Amino acid sequence: MSETQSSQTVEVKILERSYVVGCPDDKQNDLINSAKYLDRKMREIRDSGKVIGTERIAIMAALNIAYEMLHDSREGDDSQEQVQRINEKLSAAIQALRQDDKDSNAA
Repeated sequence: MSETQSSQTVEVKILERSYVVGCPDDKQNDLINSAKYLDRKMREIRDSGKVIGTERIAIMAALNIAYEMLHDSREGDDSQEQVQRINEKLSAAIQALRQDDKDSNAA
């Protein structure tokens, strides 16, 4: 961390337990929102009754969140590939139109 970047501790609550975490000032909202998201995911798993124990609930929540991130990342990659293919088709169509215009003007 650079000397100019200020850091504070932030208290977050996850499954009724408090955790104090060091965090740069400009990232506190992100940390708080992340903790709330994790708390919500862990509560969903706990309330399902299928997983018992805080550690196991935390691991299942971490796996679910990692899956979501990877899935979203892949969808983003697919979207980028689709945009690239569309751009290539548009470029080819524009090139064909330009060629048609040249041929028409030459005739």
